[in-house]
Amino acid sequence: MASSDGDNGGVDNSHYSLVIAAAQAAGPCPAGGEAAWGRRVHGLTVDLHLIAQQARQDIERLESARTFIAFLEKVDIEESSRRGLLTLRLPSGESEPIRTEQKDTDRGQALIERARSLEGRWVLVYRYNERKTGQRNQSVRMLAHLMDLGVDGAVPNTAAKKMVLQEAGGDVSRAQQAWTATGLPEVGPVSIDQLEQAREAARQAG
Repeated sequence: MASSDGDNGGVDNSHYSLVIAAAQAAGPCPAGGEAAWGRRVHGLTVDLHLIAQQARQDIERLESARTFIAFLEKVDIEESSRRGLLTLRLPSGESEPIRTEQKDTDRGQALIERARSLEGRWVLVYRYNERKTGQRNQSVRMLAHLMDLGVDGAVPNTAAKKMVLQEAGGDVSRAQQAWTATGLPEVGPVSIDQLEQAREAARQAG
């Protein structure tokens, strides 16, 4: 009797999907070249599986990240750690540094290049905390992602609502009241000034 999905000998639908995607990427199997083609499909399937795992981790990090708006002033490389060091200017006028992963990692290099392309623009910053090695109670603010908000800083509606909800401590009713009291639109982008007013209203309502 054939093994069903989920049994030790089975192959689940996600693996079938990866194999199909790998076969499509490999192209048609040439006559007489089945063995080489099969090896290529196998290799691509493994690569796609690893990419999917990394993508899942990145998405989970973004889902749990704290978001805030800032003007990206400059990007340097920190000599001691080889991490990217971003200098951010908050709407309040305060300066805040944030770091990327090391420059010699694929993810670190990609974030550094993205940050450099956004110098002189308003960005939506996704931040997480990374515990310092050997220091249980100390952490470093790390960059998970940057979203370009342009020169003027127009914030997408869904991102703005999420930030107001964060300021309201997850209280949906309080966030909605702050949003309405500030006169923010239900659809369409929100200006930085409008968003900061709504966030302040959510904080004061707590």
